[in-house]
Amino acid sequence: MINRIKIVLKKISLPFALLALIISCEKEIKIDFTEQNIESSTVAEIAINYPKAEGTKDVANLINKTLKNHIISQTNFNKDTLTNASINDAIKQFNNDFNNFKNDFPDSTQKWEIFIDGEVTYHSPEVISIAVNSYLDTGGAHGNTNVRFFNFNSQTGKLLLNKDHINNIKALSKIVEEKLKDELEHHSGNEPIEDLFFGEGFQLPESIGYSDEGIIILYNPYEIASYAQGIIEFTIPFEEINSFLNLN
Repeated sequence: MINRIKIVLKKISLPFALLALIISCEKEIKIDFTEQNIESSTVAEIAINYPKAEGTKDVANLINKTLKNHIISQTNFNKDTLTNASINDAIKQFNNDFNNFKNDFPDSTQKWEIFIDGEVTYHSPEVISIAVNSYLDTGGAHGNTNVRFFNFNSQTGKLLLNKDHINNIKALSKIVEEKLKDELEHHSGNEPIEDLFFGEGFQLPESIGYSDEGIIILYNPYEIASYAQGIIEFTIPFEEINSFLNLN
């Protein structure tokens, strides 16, 4: 009797084991990236390079949509039309706007420029971090540079907020504040931290990313006081802040 029960259980358990194997295979997420390049100089000077996600369709689509919308927004494209617009639409609009500028100011020798360069800086089973460096010049005194990190959940493609990948923002902030003071010491001397943030207390930067070495802290121009010219960037090794991150 016992042997018969064992045989029956084996017959039942085998399909369940196969089903579990199939489900686990279906849930496997695979994401790779290929480099996309767009260059044009017939009207404005345009060079756009960015990583395109490929693999698990739903995950890749979410990542690509986020990157596409950001690239389009950097061209000063009307943000209300982001849903249906493509990067090529944004380029066409940028060239049209420059032609209109030339018609209005025929004596101007200014040529508009937009350069965007994106790269994957970190890719683990938990987080994909992508940095996008944008430079836009539409005839002002100088062009504007901006670097933005995008951190994605590797399993879903969802864009992560700081609270999603940092479990102790207060503790991390203290470490970043000390590192920032060291980084800017030769610029600001012993100036109070409030002066760095225009009379406010210390603030984490808008852009935080990852590399194989650790967490990347990046302040864009004018995010902190004007004497800290250009981009301020430094990396804090994982071993110093692992306990504050939602990463294994």
